[in-house]
Amino acid sequence: MNEAVSSADQQELLHLTDAQMPFGLRLAGKIRKFVDVVGRFGSWFAMPLILITAFDLAIRKMGGIQIYLVENVSPYFGSTLLQELEWHSHTVLFVLVLAYGYIWNTHVRVDLVRENLAFRKKLWIEFLGISFFLLPFCAIITYFSAVYVIDSWSTNRDAACAWYECGEVSASLVGLSHRWIIKSVMVFGFVSVVLAGIGVWLEMFYALFKPQHWRFPLSTQEWPEEAGDMIEGKERLDLDKVDDQLELRSKRIQETGTF
Repeated sequence: MNEAVSSADQQELLHLTDAQMPFGLRLAGKIRKFVDVVGRFGSWFAMPLILITAFDLAIRKMGGIQIYLVENVSPYFGSTLLQELEWHSHTVLFVLVLAYGYIWNTHVRVDLVRENLAFRKKLWIEFLGISFFLLPFCAIITYFSAVYVIDSWSTNRDAACAWYECGEVSASLVGLSHRWIIKSVMVFGFVSVVLAGIGVWLEMFYALFKPQHWRFPLSTQEWPEEAGDMIEGKERLDLDKVDDQLELRSKRIQETGTF
């Protein structure tokens, strides 16, 4: 009997098209796209982080080359400046991918209990967690980050300074200036997390309180009929259904004569 009911429910599922989706779900989709773009942009800061670190390490081991570069090319080749650029690149990388990680469900979860719960209980945990923990906490962090930026921007400032001049500088005499710029990235990053939280909250709201046969994209959950198909937001690879890449390459070589 239960199997028959389940089969009937499966046939009645309505996968909403873009035109059928209510405003809240369309808004959640737009938020997800925005956060995805921010996260992909932030991920590129792994490259300067790696390159600057490797370059700094290399020239420090080459004796007088670093001194020559600082005196004849640019003070930015100084070890202190390079290390601060490394920290700043790491900050941008970390902060801008926080929201991206959330909408793709790649953050660490303690799943000893949650994974054994029913689908709607998982939705409730996510819904209440966003409502009482994620959004309030990130809103508070965003506020104090903004205060942090304003304090950094207003430090050492007088009437003669343009808005982009002066401000907090590094504690090191040979460090970077304009510390308020890197601190402002924190504000933007946590605003992105708040937006991601709102987007997922809307998805949970519609999944909990709207018709149960509706189906639409979920960021952090899987619909019951799709359980097990995803791993950390990515589609699970089924080797039995994937084409043999070596066989395909061999066939392409035979047909075209090129790799």
